[in-house]
Amino acid sequence: MFKISRISVQKKNASRYNIFLTDGERERYGFSVDEDVLVSHRLHKGKQLTDATIALLKEQDDVSKSYHLAIRYLSYRMRTKKEIEDYLKKKEVNPEHIDLVMEQLKQERLIDDLKFAESYIRTKVKTSMKGPLLLKQELIQKGVSEAEVMTAMKEYPKEQQIEQAMKWAQKTFARTGKRSYRMELNRIKAGLMQKGFSKDIISEATRYLSEEQDEKNEWSALVYQGEKLWKKQERKYDGYELKNKVKAGLYRKGFSFDMIEQFVDNYSDYDE
Repeated sequence: MFKISRISVQKKNASRYNIFLTDGERERYGFSVDEDVLVSHRLHKGKQLTDATIALLKEQDDVSKSYHLAIRYLSYRMRTKKEIEDYLKKKEVNPEHIDLVMEQLKQERLIDDLKFAESYIRTKVKTSMKGPLLLKQELIQKGVSEAEVMTAMKEYPKEQQIEQAMKWAQKTFARTGKRSYRMELNRIKAGLMQKGFSKDIISEATRYLSEEQDEKNEWSALVYQGEKLWKKQERKYDGYELKNKVKAGLYRKGFSFDMIEQFVDNYSDYDE
């Protein structure tokens, strides 16, 4: 049996206390506890403690330290249940203590994966051009259930998805005179798919780009690509075979058959 001889506040952490014990003969440092453990167990000078009680106090203090570790981690931003668990595991917290901490955080409503997902989606819609499929993937990686992700997607309605996709497509769509309209459109669609937009949304968003097709730019792009192909293929072919090779190459690059015919006829006359 031991008796608490004195309690002192730690110099570097005012919320932690050093407990000194005496067995009747001499005083020695016993252990330290957080303020909540001190208060909940009503520790005071003169209180007697058994070995079992001291062991219990130390364990509860470990749980308390783990809890405050989680609270500090939460202080920077909202976290998912999985993120907090992974963080505590990284800090080598006892698995049993992690369960106790997570239960306490849940009771205090400090973790809520659905609210996290809703906030995450709202923020990403404002600060990025990511589509719903990519956001869903990111949230699932953070431990949010698929059901909760689907519920949270109400924060990103279809109309807003189309608006975001259109904004990115119009900003990125570049008529440089070097690519066919179809090649540029396919590039935009591939980019939107990588950003996590569905085929339906991509189709709707790029439909308006069709109205911006510029015949002059298309012809410039065809001439640019056609001349490159002609110079490359004439090293191996000539005459009818050369024309067919150039036509096939231009068709694969997305140019219309009529424009290809016009270019090949004009270029072959000029080349001759």
